[in-house]
Amino acid sequence: MRLFRKRRQPIASAHVTRIRRGVLETIADAAQDTYPLEFAGALKARGDTVVEVILIPGTISGDSHAILRTYHLPADFSIVGSVHSHPSPSARPSDADLQLFKNFGRLHMIMAYPYNLRSWRAYDSNGRRVALTIV
Repeated sequence: MRLFRKRRQPIASAHVTRIRRGVLETIADAAQDTYPLEFAGALKARGDTVVEVILIPGTISGDSHAILRTYHLPADFSIVGSVHSHPSPSARPSDADLQLFKNFGRLHMIMAYPYNLRSWRAYDSNGRRVALTIV
């Protein structure tokens, strides 16, 4: 006899290919609110879709950097990577960004100034561009 029914909760697939429009708008708003400093957070996915941005306690924002305290994240396998903003129009990852990409998650986003639905790029853990469809 089973006392507890196993709850199925889809975690992120190996290939995240979509992002919810509301999540992208939240990232853009957070980047605008933090400007001229960098904003940073973690990305949570369900299935093949990014469904949430998580603000990490203790994140440090600077004019050319953001430091994520990843050890403050909960143990959650649906967290797939990071997002941060650049206060310039360039969404290209810096050397420090590429180091983070290699060490944390498999999907990373950079939201560049002017922080709209066209000023962002997504990358894999090796720094290669990834296409995400807005849903």
